[in-house]
Amino acid sequence: MCQLLGMNCNIPTDILFSFEGFCARGGHTDEHSDGWGIAFFEDTGCRLFIDSKASTSSPVAEMVRNYPIRSKNVIAHIRKATIGEVSLVNTHPFMRELWGRYWIFAHNGDLEGELPPLAGRFRPVGSTDSEHAFCLILETLVDRFGYTEPDKPQLTRALGEITATLASYGVFNFLLSDGRYLFAHCSTDLYYVVRQAPFSTAHLIDQDVTVDFREVTSPDDRVAVIATKPLTDNEAWTTMTAGQLLVFENGLPQPCQTM
Repeated sequence: MCQLLGMNCNIPTDILFSFEGFCARGGHTDEHSDGWGIAFFEDTGCRLFIDSKASTSSPVAEMVRNYPIRSKNVIAHIRKATIGEVSLVNTHPFMRELWGRYWIFAHNGDLEGELPPLAGRFRPVGSTDSEHAFCLILETLVDRFGYTEPDKPQLTRALGEITATLASYGVFNFLLSDGRYLFAHCSTDLYYVVRQAPFSTAHLIDQDVTVDFREVTSPDDRVAVIATKPLTDNEAWTTMTAGQLLVFENGLPQPCQTM
């Protein structure tokens, strides 16, 4: 299956260290070589880079690795194709607009059976179950709230209900962000680590690279990194439980409110 990477921070931060290890899994240390993508939010704007080539051989990935874009919310994905051919339109993350904000979505897993039909407000461009599920999420939000944006408690409750419905179709690990919050849902595999003072060093599993965060951070920085599998071998990663939906804001996770 695919792998996910997310970052949520209290101040704009670059993801170069984590992205270096994550990219190695796209054809070098793992088999996820059917495309990759990454999205960086900058206020209400969003930079989206996708490529159907493996991240280890993609010139676009090489550009991103050398481009220290700072963002408070980042979502990345490396693909092992199961549903939908290897092509640009099937490459995650996917982006849509709702309530005057860009929304970014990436999924790991397979949804089986026939998903609920779409009414047409949002339509997939490609042929993946993932993009169909993303359109269903947004369409359900519009059905519930119209074009009046809900507050955070209303939004988290609605996403909890929508997620439970879609997770009944199969494996539904995902990352979702509107540039303010980053939602993470675990069906099978998802981990996170929160880096904050007192900072220390971290060493990548997939590359022999170490960074001393004391040299590149301030005492007030706080960064949450979410990944399908831990990216470092000397940090205490928290294992998310099956069915857990968290919302990250300013580098801290909170359980989503439910009914």
